[in-house]
Amino acid sequence: MGYNVKKGKEQATPDGSGFRTFEDLEVYKAAREFRKKMYGVARRLPDFEKFGLASQIRRAAVSLTNNMAEGHGRYHFADQVRFFLGSRGSLQELVDDINVCNDEKYLEGDEITELKGEAWRVLGLINGYLRYLRDRKANDRSAVREGSDGEIALLDEALRSGGPF
Repeated sequence: MGYNVKKGKEQATPDGSGFRTFEDLEVYKAAREFRKKMYGVARRLPDFEKFGLASQIRRAAVSLTNNMAEGHGRYHFADQVRFFLGSRGSLQELVDDINVCNDEKYLEGDEITELKGEAWRVLGLINGYLRYLRDRKANDRSAVREGSDGEIALLDEALRSGGPF
């Protein structure tokens, strides 16, 4: 059994023009900024929400960026996709947490609008990165192939149901 592998070694360039780590991804940078804002929301919630909503917001916010980091570190396409889909799920949880803050009048309407706008922007970047992974897998005939074309079909389905994009 033979494998087709890329010749040469892919590496980041010293001048920063190539990806080095997950921290170089625009989607991660945007998600990190959103995570910081959500932590700020959690800090301002009433004391009785400290172990409830505030804790949930912190966990989902950390999961958003942790899944991106772990997914980027995975070699296999399916693992990368799975972790970025996990990030997308955590982002949707945070949008629901924003809705709770709105329903309970913990935040002003303009802040709710701003946070949701940023969440939808991050969602668009996650979906864009998932499309990039899909297209790279579909077009890369020289890389080691794992899984099946069924993985690409599942990703296509996930992207179609990804929200307002």
